[in-house]
Amino acid sequence: MASLSPPAWREVPTLAGDHVRLEPLAPHHAEGVGAALAGDALARLAYANVPSAADADAYVAAALEARDAGQCLPFAVFDAQGVLVGSTRLYDLHPEVPRASIGYTWYAPRVQRTGVNTEAKLLLLGHAFDSLGCISVLFETSTLNERSRAAIARLGARQEGIVRNHKRHGDGTPRDTVIFSIIDSEWQDVKRGLQDKLARHGQVSP
Repeated sequence: MASLSPPAWREVPTLAGDHVRLEPLAPHHAEGVGAALAGDALARLAYANVPSAADADAYVAAALEARDAGQCLPFAVFDAQGVLVGSTRLYDLHPEVPRASIGYTWYAPRVQRTGVNTEAKLLLLGHAFDSLGCISVLFETSTLNERSRAAIARLGARQEGIVRNHKRHGDGTPRDTVIFSIIDSEWQDVKRGLQDKLARHGQVSP
């Protein structure tokens, strides 16, 4: 069934900054996704739910199927040199609120702890709050993923709580999920904080 969401909630934009460019995920990105996942270091982290390099085609196809169903806006993430280094998306879309979540995010190891994630989140939050008019943006991660929890908190998001046995990790074990949020009244302060981090540290993430 075709999505009944407003057009802006069905169209994946291109979002560009100084260090990163987010493009609508497309079938031709599968090769780059596989290259970014080479070595499967991320896939071996069960709590991260990141695909293996061999599953790149299926990963992209599933993301695009979810997009066509109105469930998400998926992006391919490129660094300043134009190399595909990861993927992220807006998902759990609720235009009637309006509210969205940011997640399904992973990056090639070489760009972790750089300005890629900081600027990507700045661009995604800007689209959610300024273009889609969201009053809330949520983030969620496994309680076991300490790096992700710390990174979300450093964005300026507030931890709301933990949902026990919320879903499953990639290895099938039950996952307790930590929920964070940023609301519209906090967005400008969060935006300034992210901009300051990029200005002070260049490509070094908070």
